[in-house]
Amino acid sequence: MNIYDISKMTGVSTATVSRVINGSSNVSAKTREKVLSVIKEQGYTPNVFARGLGLNTMKTIGIMCTDSSDRYIAHAVYFLEESLRKQNYDMILCCTGYEHKEKEKQMSMLLSKRVDAVILVGSSYAEENDELNSYITDAAKTVPVMMVNGVINSPNVYSVVCDDYLAMYDCTRQMLLSGRKCPLYIYNSLSYSGKKKMKGFMDAAGELGVTDLESNMLYIPSHSTLSRRLSPSYIRSMIGEVFKKRSGYDSVICSEDVLAVGVLKYASSAGLSVPKDLAVTGYNDSDLCECCEPELTSVDNRLQAICEKCVSSLMEIFEGSKAVPKQTVFSCELIQRSTTDFH
Repeated sequence: MNIYDISKMTGVSTATVSRVINGSSNVSAKTREKVLSVIKEQGYTPNVFARGLGLNTMKTIGIMCTDSSDRYIAHAVYFLEESLRKQNYDMILCCTGYEHKEKEKQMSMLLSKRVDAVILVGSSYAEENDELNSYITDAAKTVPVMMVNGVINSPNVYSVVCDDYLAMYDCTRQMLLSGRKCPLYIYNSLSYSGKKKMKGFMDAAGELGVTDLESNMLYIPSHSTLSRRLSPSYIRSMIGEVFKKRSGYDSVICSEDVLAVGVLKYASSAGLSVPKDLAVTGYNDSDLCECCEPELTSVDNRLQAICEKCVSSLMEIFEGSKAVPKQTVFSCELIQRSTTDFH
């Protein structure tokens, strides 16, 4: 059963059948009803690829992410798929990992599938070396490329980001202005977003008199050979080693919620009262914040709003709008719970 069979059974042209299948308004109600009735009776399912050739669209978006087991990325993919479904678009998801060659390979695969656009989830796709971004900028010569929380300045590449720098800057200031003198900053990424957060911490801490910033920072990589051990229990042991080497930390500011949960596990095992002895903040305002005890203060980075804006901007691009900004920035909000005593 194909479009030609439907044409013969209804007595209308293949072009008319195609218009009915694709929802064109340029068909009379009587003809539309006739064609749809036959399609339903015959159980005909249109060939998506054939439709794409005719319409110059596959109604499919490619989504690339590094690691779908990451809470942030998993939620982003969910929000993107939900928004795309509302626009009657399908998606092809590729989990590329962090190796550059695999990212290039997956981008090439998506383009071969004739996707209408590509969405890159996470700031790990934004490299400082322009040459490493060439596979993205080359793809953008063919289809629009949207970046969720990453920025590459190139034609047909659009970014929707949260202001990680300002969010971490404000969080650090609030921590120090509440009376804390010696904060420890724990981070797990040196991506575009990770560096923005780190800069926010360093600038705020420096302005409020924290010296020897290097001794107030701890890097625990999240996607190296240690990745299988990046659990709250592993983080707890890492924190214990740091506190043995240097005492006096009265607060911990984390770049991710999972890091903060590890800190809370350490505080409990060490007999520290939170927030009296040790104030703690996380980042992303994930479900972990309300699963731990005490409940975790964290930065809401507006992920759902970012993903919805990404899709709505993409739809505007498809419609030919010239007013879509190259970069859209969302402000974040610090959600205070029981691990801090901010004034």
